Amino acid sequence: MVECYGDSAELADELLHEVMHGTKRATSSLANEYAHYGENEPKAGDHWVVCDGSGEPRIIQRVASVQRSSFFDVPANFAAAQGEGDLSLEYWRRVHREYWTRTQGEIGRDWSPEQTTLPGEELLLERDEICWPPEFADSRGE
Repeated sequence: MVECYGDSAELADELLHEVMHGTKRATSSLANEYAHYGENEPKAGDHWVVCDGSGEPRIIQRVASVQRSSFFDVPANFAAAQGEGDLSLEYWRRVHREYWTRTQGEIGRDWSPEQTTLPGEELLLERDEICWPPEFADSRGE
């Protein structure tokens, strides 16, 4: 899989920087988006090429784990592992509510956190490791 983080070049660059130079080792997505786009959900052991905002490949990550969760059951330590903002669960909830409301609206769907309690609508909480390039690879590696 070849992907960028976020839904804009600016956000892709910002989040990639947090992966490469910060503490971002997790990401979250909506299960229904994979079905909508006809893509496979991520699973442990998958690799993905992460591109910058201009579409240039920058790193390769390996999916360490994936858990299903509702919006309301995301653990604080997972929110912190996403490496964004002040690392708090409150920040995570605010920006992800805004993000999924916007991105689901773009595909013609209304979205609310309550939907994530329904089968097929859950969040996918993914923990990742950098595999390449070596200077950014996580010490725990593959």
